[in-house]
Amino acid sequence: MPLVTTKEMFEKSMKEHFAIGAFNINNMEFIQAITDAAEEAKSPVILQVSSSAIKYARMKYLVKMVEAAVETTTIPIALHLDHGPDFETCKMCIDNGFTSVMIDGSKYNFEENVALTKQVVDYAHERGVVVEAEIGKLAGVEDDVNVADADARYTDPEQAYEFVEKTGCDSLAIAIGTSHGAYKFKGDAKLRFDILQKIKEKLPNTPIVLHGASSVVPELVEICNHNGGDIPGAKGCPDEMLKQAGESGVSKINVDTDLRLAMTAQIRKVFYEEPSIFDPRKYLGAARDEIKKTVLHKMNEVFGSAHKA
Repeated sequence: MPLVTTKEMFEKSMKEHFAIGAFNINNMEFIQAITDAAEEAKSPVILQVSSSAIKYARMKYLVKMVEAAVETTTIPIALHLDHGPDFETCKMCIDNGFTSVMIDGSKYNFEENVALTKQVVDYAHERGVVVEAEIGKLAGVEDDVNVADADARYTDPEQAYEFVEKTGCDSLAIAIGTSHGAYKFKGDAKLRFDILQKIKEKLPNTPIVLHGASSVVPELVEICNHNGGDIPGAKGCPDEMLKQAGESGVSKINVDTDLRLAMTAQIRKVFYEEPSIFDPRKYLGAARDEIKKTVLHKMNEVFGSAHKA
């Protein structure tokens, strides 16, 4: 099965009230673990790449590894640019075979965000590629995204409607209380489902995306810390909130931090328990298994995407 766009995936997710996981990839182990999990769960999946991941792994390597995954699995896979910072990056990804791109103009004012998003939409749609955009600002730090708590703001439903009308974007990332990185909440986790509901009422046919939605799995944090790590006070979105989001109209939920924690937890554990090991396959294999386990849990227990391929 060739790479697909997210269009049909999202139509099904909106109709059947489940979310599709969009998992960030950085190397071969991530790609294998995620696609193996999706194959086992019979779940559609979105492999997404940040601009910093492209710099790290290099465009051709990433695309070829994803092509290998597509050739050896039977489930629908979309290749997506996460947080595209400018038109040039989006164009580069479209020209290299990505089936979906995100242009993140949320750091600009409304008019500038509209103009930039429209430019990407026009280029992408001419080439059969779909576009995700963002309105509202999520706090937190992840790769090239860095927004202070004081600058974060919720998405305004009226503005969201106007934005989609003016840009023609295919899906919309909104801010309802999630944040990037491993330190999402200082107190109790809270998501503004009332805002989500208002946005869905105004945009019933527009797939909604939730960024900054890792659970920051406590067990993985504990394994990291027990084996020499230093990640105190990390806190993410509880599974039950993400499950509710998927059932309440969110079509795409992004996961990055949890996969990093899964990989790091197992590598630290192997190094700590078996310090004589220096074969990368020993610790990267364990890391790959933990990533797969983490993704399977999301698909089966949280997002509801299992058996939806």
